[in-house]
Amino acid sequence: MATASKTPPGADPKQLERTGTVREIGSQAVWSLSSCKPGFGVDQLRDDNLETYWQSDGSQPHLVNIQFRRKTTVKMLCIYADYKSDESYTPSKISVRVGNNFHNLQEIRQLEMVEPSGWIHIPLLDLVNRPIRTFMIQIAVLANHQNGRDTHMRQIKVYTPVEESSIGKFPRCTTVDFMMYRTIR
Repeated sequence: MATASKTPPGADPKQLERTGTVREIGSQAVWSLSSCKPGFGVDQLRDDNLETYWQSDGSQPHLVNIQFRRKTTVKMLCIYADYKSDESYTPSKISVRVGNNFHNLQEIRQLEMVEPSGWIHIPLLDLVNRPIRTFMIQIAVLANHQNGRDTHMRQIKVYTPVEESSIGKFPRCTTVDFMMYRTIR
């Protein structure tokens, strides 16, 4: 069982995107939840607002399912949790499972979180330290702080590595002005 790697206060996964080494691919997936209170569902989990959250409504484990249309390379998950705001709703034990569909999911990470506050980066690597390739990711909340029943998750981001150019090493273009010049005509 691993302990989640906390980022320094204020560290945001969008800073990783700005380096050009990873890209957020959550919008390419179909998201589903095991349960939710009305008005506290997938839209709140993916709205880029740290004040909104998904709230489960049922018995544990609480599940977030992320399904891709094709086999996708995934390097990292980032989850935003805030114990000060959510108290007993804050997850304390999370399982990350991957597979082709619901019937063959395998657990690749289990994390213990102690009063998390901020972004939690969860690398998804295979046995030889390469990003995993999968059709589906499932995040299961196994336990909450103070034995809470329902859970809050404020944001979840899914990242893929950005591939190097097959022609040669070109500088990464990160602004719109430079994007139009990065292809060879």
